Amino acid sequence: MIVWLNGAFGAGKTTTANELLDLLPGSTLYDPELIGAGLRRMLPKERVGQIGDFQDLPSWRRLVADTAAALLSEVEGPLITPMTLLRREYRDEIFGALAARRIPVCHILLHAGETILRARIAERAATDGDSTRAWCLRHLEPYAQALPWITAEAHTVDTSRLTPRQTAERVATALRAGAGAVDIVQTPEPTAETVASGVLLFDECDRVLLVDPTYKPGWEFPGGVVESGEAPALAGVREVGEELGLRLDDEPRLLVVDWEPPAPPGFGGLRLLFDGGRLAAEDAASLLLPSAELRGWRFVTEEDAAGLLPPVRLDRLRCALRARRTGHPLYLEAGVPVGSRNLF
Repeated sequence: MIVWLNGAFGAGKTTTANELLDLLPGSTLYDPELIGAGLRRMLPKERVGQIGDFQDLPSWRRLVADTAAALLSEVEGPLITPMTLLRREYRDEIFGALAARRIPVCHILLHAGETILRARIAERAATDGDSTRAWCLRHLEPYAQALPWITAEAHTVDTSRLTPRQTAERVATALRAGAGAVDIVQTPEPTAETVASGVLLFDECDRVLLVDPTYKPGWEFPGGVVESGEAPALAGVREVGEELGLRLDDEPRLLVVDWEPPAPPGFGGLRLLFDGGRLAAEDAASLLLPSAELRGWRFVTEEDAAGLLPPVRLDRLRCALRARRTGHPLYLEAGVPVGSRNLF
């Protein structure tokens, strides 16, 4: 298990983590900041210069989960992880990768008011210097902006009037009660190429339905990995039922087959999109989301989708909409149609 101590700089994450080591038998301090420092030293200066924070490195986010798994093969656990995490898409990526490795996470927010945070940051400046103080102060506004999603998920402990030991005792008590457990359902990471089926569902204005997964960044189409021996179209129907509580009576029509090339650590494979048809307003109103997998859904235009989908999924959607208009499915490779004619 990982006890992830989130919070602004000055909230007391590191001091609380050290106190928790005495209160949680078998626990080990796991500081992902060391991974960031190592990457800064190993990566070319040109690459490091392209980022403002090591958390912006995909390799850092990937290594956080990989290193946690490696550590838990060496120690009893839990791992105590004092690390500010303010971007929700990074939370989804890291916690989803941990869930895929069957590593449970307890998300604890250590919170203090801005006045107290500023005073603590000023105290640190005496030893850490003005540059560190300025860096910490710049993160107060992003912290305030992130509070709504963090408090909706994490168990909050107000550290304003607590010593590090008192904070750790409250965290330990909360953990024993099961507070802060992150409920993510995620299949194990693939070990070979996979086939995945997505289903496009439309409203009466021909807007397409997208869902917001809890286990990876960016929005997605309803669907999932095709199980062994399962027909891809039926897999899409199954996933729509599991994810949205919606029964599709007709087998969906194929729109796109996209070959996704391997890109380490991913293995790639075939990605299929099917046309699930239009949903009546009453059907859309009755959609049910499994909170462990999806946190939201919405109907969007193609223009809206451009601000929600990662580039490869957006390319796939645009081709699927084209195929829907023409009535001819398309074959893609890495999101790009092969040839100028339909190959089916």
